[in-house]
Amino acid sequence: MRISVIGCGYLGAVHAASMAKLGHDVVGIDVDPARVETLARGIAPFFEPGLSELLVEARDRLRFSVDMGAVRDADLHFIAVGTPQQPDSNAADLRYVEAAIDGLLPHLSAGDLVVGKSTVPVGTAARLAERVATTGARLAWNPEFLREGFAINDTLSPDRLVYGIAPGDEAAVTVLDEVYAGAIKGGTPRIVTDYATAELVKVAANAFLATKISFINAMAEIAEATGADVTQLADAIGHDPRIGRRFLNAGLGFGGGCLPKDIRGFMARAEELGVDQALSFLSEVDAINLRRRSRMVDLTRESVGGSLEGKNIAVFGLAFKPDSDDVRDSPALDVAMHLLDEGAHVVATDPKAIETARSKCPGLDYAPDAATAARDADAIVVVTEWAQYKTLDPHGLAPLVAARVIIDGRNCLDPAVWRAAGWHYRALGRP
Repeated sequence: MRISVIGCGYLGAVHAASMAKLGHDVVGIDVDPARVETLARGIAPFFEPGLSELLVEARDRLRFSVDMGAVRDADLHFIAVGTPQQPDSNAADLRYVEAAIDGLLPHLSAGDLVVGKSTVPVGTAARLAERVATTGARLAWNPEFLREGFAINDTLSPDRLVYGIAPGDEAAVTVLDEVYAGAIKGGTPRIVTDYATAELVKVAANAFLATKISFINAMAEIAEATGADVTQLADAIGHDPRIGRRFLNAGLGFGGGCLPKDIRGFMARAEELGVDQALSFLSEVDAINLRRRSRMVDLTRESVGGSLEGKNIAVFGLAFKPDSDDVRDSPALDVAMHLLDEGAHVVATDPKAIETARSKCPGLDYAPDAATAARDADAIVVVTEWAQYKTLDPHGLAPLVAARVIIDGRNCLDPAVWRAAGWHYRALGRP
C-alpha cells in the first residue's frame, strides 16, 4: 500500500519506518529540513532502540520530504504530529494537527483515507472529518499506544488496534485491516468503534496508568510517615489479580511527553464539556506526582546534613525513563535543577540524554559516566532506573566519593547490599 505519514517526530518517524518494514511504500513529511535529511540518511534524530537500524533496513520502501506534494501518490495518510500542552493552560495545542490537515487537503483525492494517530481532545476527529469530506476523502482515528524504548515492537506487534470510523464506513476498516494484516493474523485484538470512543481510549488509558502510579506514590507518603516499606506493600497488594503488580513501583513518578500533558488535557476537555467533576481526581494524581520530586530534594538535603549549599551532588539519570533520551517533563532533570537552585554543585550523567538535557538546562555540569559524576560527591542521587545504575557496585564507587551517601529515587537498588558496603541508603517510601 502507498502510505504517507505527516509529521516525523517521535511518533511519525517510528510509524513511517515500521510501515515500510511491513512492506508498504511510505513517504514521511516534516517541516524540519534538518530532521528530514537526518532520517533520509538512515539516522534517528532521537534515541529509540533499533530505529536507526530499521531506517536503513527499510530504505528501499521509505523516503522523507519537506514537500507536502510528495503525498499525492499515497492512498492512505497518517497524521502523526505532536499535540503539546498549551503554554497558558492545561489544554492540548492542536495547531500542528490543524496545519497538517490544511497542508494535506489540496493533495487529497476522492477515496483517500486520512487516519489520525495523534492524541487529541474528544470531538476533534468529528470536526476534522467534515473538512476532509469536502475533498471526497474519509477520516478514521487510530490512536497510538507507544512506550518509549519499545516503540518499534509496539507498532509492529501492538497489544490492541483501535479504529474510530464514521458510521457505516466499512471501507476504512478494510483499508486499515490491510495495513495491519500481520498483527491481525497474529491475534492482535481489534476494536472498531466511533470517533469519540477511539479518541477517549488513549487518554483514558494514560489517566488510568497515571492514577495507578500516583496511588502507590501516595502510599509511599504514608509509608514514610509510619516506617512502613512501600516496596513490600506493593508486592503484597500486587498479588491480588484485581490489582496486579505492574506499575506499582513507588518512586519519583512519571514524566515525559505523554502522561503529564495527556491527563491535563483530559481535565481541560472535561471542563469544556461541563463534566469536570468526573475527572477532578486527576488533579490530585498530578499533584502527588509532582510532590515526589520535591520529596526527593528533601531526602537529599536531609542526607547531607540539612543544607545543600556547597554540597557536591552526583545525579544519575536525566531522561524521564530508561532507554530514552527524552527529557520532556523529566522528574530526573527537574530534581537536578532544584538541587542546583538550592546551592548544590550538581554533576549529572545519563547514558543517552546528556545532550538533550544540556540544550534545555545548560547551567548543570555534565559527566560522561557514573564514575566521573561520582568523584568527590557528598551524595549520589539515582533518578532514572537505567540498567547500568541498577547494577552499580557500591564497593567500586566507594573510593571515588567524598561520602558514602546514596538516595534511591526509583527503588531500583538493594538497600541491604549498599548498607553492607557501608553506605547511608535512603529511598522514597522505605525506612
